[in-house]
Amino acid sequence: MRIGMITGEYPPMQGGVGDYTREMARALLILGHEVHVITDVRCAEERPSSQLAVHPVSADWGWRSCWNIKALTDQLDLDLVNIQYQAAAYDLHPAINFFPLMSRRPVVVTFHDLKKPYFFPKAGPLRSWVVSLLARRADTAVVTNRADELELISRRVRRVERIPIGSNITPALPAGYDRDAWRARMHIGPEDFLLGFFGFFNSRKGVDTLIRATATLDPYHQILFIGGTVGSSDVTNRAYADRMVALAEGLGLGDRVHFTGYVPAAEVSAAFAALDLCVLPYADGISFHHGTLMAALAHSQSIVSTLPRIGIPELIHGENVWLVPRKDVSALADAISTLAANPIRRRHLARGATRLSAQFMWEHIAERTAGLFESVQR
Repeated sequence: MRIGMITGEYPPMQGGVGDYTREMARALLILGHEVHVITDVRCAEERPSSQLAVHPVSADWGWRSCWNIKALTDQLDLDLVNIQYQAAAYDLHPAINFFPLMSRRPVVVTFHDLKKPYFFPKAGPLRSWVVSLLARRADTAVVTNRADELELISRRVRRVERIPIGSNITPALPAGYDRDAWRARMHIGPEDFLLGFFGFFNSRKGVDTLIRATATLDPYHQILFIGGTVGSSDVTNRAYADRMVALAEGLGLGDRVHFTGYVPAAEVSAAFAALDLCVLPYADGISFHHGTLMAALAHSQSIVSTLPRIGIPELIHGENVWLVPRKDVSALADAISTLAANPIRRRHLARGATRLSAQFMWEHIAERTAGLFESVQR
């Protein structure tokens, strides 16, 4: 197949949707498909030796850009177009939501979230309507988790397929990696109990809960924030990130909080390997739509997270994850203390995470996605 993937962000831009698109494109390429990534002009054009081609053509995501992208999909004679949807990645502009009405080719939309674009003040129901329009007009709407699947079904979207995402970071340590030396470089001692958080800062990630919980624990509990704190697409989160840094300082955690900043994939793996416990206290509950969770699973982490809003059978408390109530500082602090005192239980969680991560390998995800694309073409 000749597949076009439209995405509002793509490396070197920082963002989970861009990373997902790169991994999916590479996996589809291995399966023998021709892949064209159509994206933002801020992305460096990739000139591969094989069939993957990146077209950084959109200076913005308004109406004119969408018509230009439609013309490009016709010029490339694509068999199918796959939109990677996350409202923030398209500058919150609604034009991309109307693309299935413009296209003469089958359109599959992968929903990374169901957030609404921006029209104008007090647009209200219109903002939700355009998300539903995109899902209904697509040949198939792909979701990454059960909660989004149920939401689209409730909106009377008839063609919904649930396909999970994988880890955007392939576990691979730098050559000559030494855990103690790496921690020492970050001013973290061998006796410190290192908590790790991976991902951008925003109000849904529960960073404030983690900081407040750590402030109640003994000083040897340290936090390592892995990766950049703000992505390329949703820069509105910068104010939240600044508030979190100020919160940590105000609670006296200044020398107990560490940041890697945006680093290459091997350094992300190095940071994961340096942790004693990975803490992902999502304010909206644990979900398989979080690429940060997938990365933690792939890196065989013992993980503390928050109860999902809708039950997820694959996640078993005490087996592959440790779950606490959402936004509960005391419960999170108690969980951290319990696991800090029990290395055997942490190792058990890590083994469970490894087993669970096998369900989210990119080759399997790409095979399911390609099979869906082929069925849409029939």
